[in-house]
Amino acid sequence: MILILFSFLSPLKADTLYLTSLNWAPYSSEQLENKGAVIAVTRAALKAMGHELVVDFYPWNRAVRLATRSHTKYLGYIPEYVFPAEHLVFSVAIGSSLLVIVENRDNPIYWEKLSDLNQYTIGVVKGYVNTQAFDGMVSSGLQRVETVTSDDQNIRKVVSGRVNGAVIDLHVLKYLLAREGMGPLKDKLQVNAHSLVEKELFVAFRNTPEGRKWREIFNQGLAKIDVDAVMEANMPNVPNVPNISRE
Repeated sequence: MILILFSFLSPLKADTLYLTSLNWAPYSSEQLENKGAVIAVTRAALKAMGHELVVDFYPWNRAVRLATRSHTKYLGYIPEYVFPAEHLVFSVAIGSSLLVIVENRDNPIYWEKLSDLNQYTIGVVKGYVNTQAFDGMVSSGLQRVETVTSDDQNIRKVVSGRVNGAVIDLHVLKYLLAREGMGPLKDKLQVNAHSLVEKELFVAFRNTPEGRKWREIFNQGLAKIDVDAVMEANMPNVPNVPNISRE
């Protein structure tokens, strides 16, 4: 009887969720305290449910591959935008990302409707989902793009004039341009007057019984925390970047 009673009173075993991510500061980064804002939110939500989080960092395409293969310990990756995918299920939103076009201050891009961008060459990062309409123009051959492996490369290509503009998250742009030694680039760049879209960020879980279980655990934990407060507390205090028109 004592053993039975003890089993009911003992806390449930804390489990560990393994996710992959990329270095995409200020949202996720090995170099940032708490590993970035979205990872801090994810960890807080799991902690509220009595569980732990381990995140391993890889280049983006590898992070996605590892998280979606059945023979790895990973059950998902973070952060991601929602897109049609039978092999994934997505959490409740944990934040948002404003996608903009960074351009050369001396050669701005003029557009009203999305197809106006077809006259320009736009830099994109390999493996990133942008917007369905923009990516559709790319896949159909209507939109000229140059693909790189990082946002930092895109910024430098815009400055050098190798592309007319580049798709980038506004917080990421500010973070990158606030780094030491980036001063000469700041004065040559600005954000285009038209943003592409504001997209919510999610944890992408594998569409398996285990992945769906962890999604439910995570969603319940998310409801128990102040997501905005955790996100804000883990966003670096990045100074305003000259010539970046959006706050």
